Amino acid sequence: MTGPVLVTGASGFIGSHLARSCVDLGHRVVVIERDATRLSGLDIQGLRGRVDIVRGDVTDQAFLTRVLGEYEIRTVFHLAAQALVGVANRSAASTLDTNIRGTWTLLEACRATDGQIRAIVVASSDKAYGDQEHLPYCEDMSGLEAVYPYDVSKACADLIARCYTRSFGLPVVVTRCANVYGPGDPNLSRLVPEVAVAAARGVPPVIRSDGSPERDYLFIEDCVRAYQLLAEHASRDGVRGEAFNVGTGAPISVIKLVVTALEAAGRPDIEPVIHGRTRHEIDRQYLDCAKIRARLGYTTGWDLEKGLAATVAWYANNLHLFVPQGPSRDASGEPEEGSGS
Repeated sequence: MTGPVLVTGASGFIGSHLARSCVDLGHRVVVIERDATRLSGLDIQGLRGRVDIVRGDVTDQAFLTRVLGEYEIRTVFHLAAQALVGVANRSAASTLDTNIRGTWTLLEACRATDGQIRAIVVASSDKAYGDQEHLPYCEDMSGLEAVYPYDVSKACADLIARCYTRSFGLPVVVTRCANVYGPGDPNLSRLVPEVAVAAARGVPPVIRSDGSPERDYLFIEDCVRAYQLLAEHASRDGVRGEAFNVGTGAPISVIKLVVTALEAAGRPDIEPVIHGRTRHEIDRQYLDCAKIRARLGYTTGWDLEKGLAATVAWYANNLHLFVPQGPSRDASGEPEEGSGS
């Protein structure tokens, strides 16, 4: 992987972990921060003073062009997005604008550097597949069948990103990650952080679905390794312009995940509250990750039990960071997306 590195969305969960890992590897890292937030991933990961922070918006092409040139960026990780499914269902227009326009604006800025950028990794999502008839989801499926606002925004960004390789030769790679979890996710509307904080407080976590939906859960360290591996090989035939699934290929139901997390937290006595509401929710989603294994030798290093144990321990030790009343209860039945900002 070539530096300096730009990470958009570094205030969020995946972006902040990725930025910290790149710094730890010795790269100069530049991050874009649009708004100051009460609990930013930059603060959780201790990145202020370790990275170059520039204030701006990923939908501002002139700003992005200046950042790419001024910092002589060579590798770009694009994770800036409105990444919460429930928010997207309530505010579709702003989600579509940020996630779609933000992608093509950044790619246009990269194109204007005339070959300066060596690797661009764009975050799509397993949600881009929509509700497919056949499981697991494979990259060579005939089409992306997204229909809900967040899912559509990621499907569009996915297509646009690969278009910039086919049309303009940019070294773009697209990730379609499963639900990512781990220590340091500041958004308690996501399932795993909500359960971890509830367990630490000794209160029942709330399951907004009926508990039956199945998802693929990927530990944050495995996710970060996949991003960096794809960046290292972004110019290679068979990688450049391609989309790659990143997950475990092992689906688990929401209720089983919650029970496993409560056991990892030492609180098997807590009974979750099941609301049973479902809205804009796909019943089963998980990924076939044979492509990234075959082409790049990628493997995951964390099983679910080990990952959940590390996660609930982190939240128990950092409970003071979170507001006393805990997570909002007005999200949809869909466990929130694991990438984000």
